[in-house]
Amino acid sequence: MLLAIDCGNTNTVFSIWDGTQAIATWRTSTEWQRTADQYYVWLSSLMAFQKIDVTIDEVIVSSTVPRVVFNLRVLSDRYFNCRPLVVGKAGCALPQEPRVDIGTTVGPDRLVNTAGAYDRHGGDLIVVDFGTATTFDVVASDGAYVGGVIAPGVNLSLEALHNAAAALPHVDISKPQSVVGTNTVACMQSGVFWGYIGLVREICARIKAERGVPMKVISTGGLAPLFQQSEALFDAFEEDLTMHGLIVIHRYNKEIA
Repeated sequence: MLLAIDCGNTNTVFSIWDGTQAIATWRTSTEWQRTADQYYVWLSSLMAFQKIDVTIDEVIVSSTVPRVVFNLRVLSDRYFNCRPLVVGKAGCALPQEPRVDIGTTVGPDRLVNTAGAYDRHGGDLIVVDFGTATTFDVVASDGAYVGGVIAPGVNLSLEALHNAAAALPHVDISKPQSVVGTNTVACMQSGVFWGYIGLVREICARIKAERGVPMKVISTGGLAPLFQQSEALFDAFEEDLTMHGLIVIHRYNKEIA
């Protein structure tokens, strides 16, 4: 049984796969101080609560927080008696190596999204991930990651407004009823929502013009459904793209072993 772990800047997702589908998926906050023993107590308690009695003997990890990886390695070794595949590290092969500037390190989340999106949609893609940062990953016709764009995340922008301007409250992002707000909260929501609509549309248009080929735009990430409902920005929404990418990479490594 495979345990796939996606560690992002804000949340970490654990998912148990039986080879064809996810048996269970859980989410916890990302904390680099959390030990392997704490991970195991948390995970085993959830498995027991949901009456999941399986033997985990394979682990794959994608982490944008380097300090977390050590304890996840210890978790795999101590409790599951296996050496984990860690995306972006030696020993974990990719279906297609990224084509970027020499010496550039590509975030594992972007490599995983690329693999997952190519497996489901083919090549010539723009993958827009609404996470802590809003990232645009360009996937070539052969499935290679060839570059992208990084912009501040939606919630990060709202936090910056709230923290930098004493008179502005903390607000939740939602689609405003009109562009022109008639109160402070509505003004902030309009600025962020329509601002990101414009950001996504303009960046995707410029990527397509620069690449010179027809491209599909795929959205993923926690806030993707909010923007998916507006303006026909995306050709598809993938809720589990990162987890699917981890499964694709794990399968590829087993095939070439």
